Amino acid sequence: MSFDWSNLITWRNLTDLLDILVVWYVFYKLMMLVRGTKAVQLFKGVVIIVLIKVLSAWLGLHTVSWIMDQIINWGVIGIIVVFQPEIRRGLEHLGRGSIFGSNRSQNEDEKKLVAALDKAIQYMSKRRIGALISIQMNTGLEDYIETGINLDAEVTGELLINIFIPNTPLHDGAVIIRNNKVAVAAAYLPLSESNLIPKELGTRHRAAVGISEVTDALTIVVSEETGGVTITKNSELIRDLSREDYLKFLKNELIPKEDDKKGNPIAQFFEGLFKGGAKH
Repeated sequence: MSFDWSNLITWRNLTDLLDILVVWYVFYKLMMLVRGTKAVQLFKGVVIIVLIKVLSAWLGLHTVSWIMDQIINWGVIGIIVVFQPEIRRGLEHLGRGSIFGSNRSQNEDEKKLVAALDKAIQYMSKRRIGALISIQMNTGLEDYIETGINLDAEVTGELLINIFIPNTPLHDGAVIIRNNKVAVAAAYLPLSESNLIPKELGTRHRAAVGISEVTDALTIVVSEETGGVTITKNSELIRDLSREDYLKFLKNELIPKEDDKKGNPIAQFFEGLFKGGAKH
């Protein structure tokens, strides 16, 4: 007996599949945005409240169910008020995304960022000045930014070098770069407990691996003992990189591809629309 694929491949099934994929993609993007922020704890709390609501309704606990309903109803307003900065950052992130915007100006900024990092790494590596630089990618680093000293400064090689000069107020801790700017210095990153990290590596390397375990941040370490350059990302530790190697890695991770810019008709449409509006 042969299977009739025509019953499976129908317009209704295809739209249902598309619906599921869109919801999954949006949910995935939201999860990526809230990782590394206080919203993670909020999400855990929401899950607990929903579970209590479902269990209370199933067990017939009417008073508990009613209380959970009130928390859910009023909690939406509370979330908007308490997490207004995170919501604003999320909307700004969406507006800067590849769907509605062009990457041309960002491309130049990111090339300058790579050049500044290269200048600082070369200087500090030759003189064995320890450094820890974490670059925010898609997931937020707000919880760790709050532990540092606010700078909000343009990224330059000279600034990064001065920050990590020994016995200066900001040299102990991590520099966090967000949106091509030095957000903070002297920030604290979570230390990894992994047994796979070689014992000869110190606190900077453990912090670099630690932040890569909980976010998708790209972190650069310059060893104080050897001057070696290490990069961590997605729980992977890449040690003793040459200048050619780390430049290739940084350019690949930080600079948008030309094909990504050209192959986005929606971005081109909105760019043309805004430029046309500016002429009138």
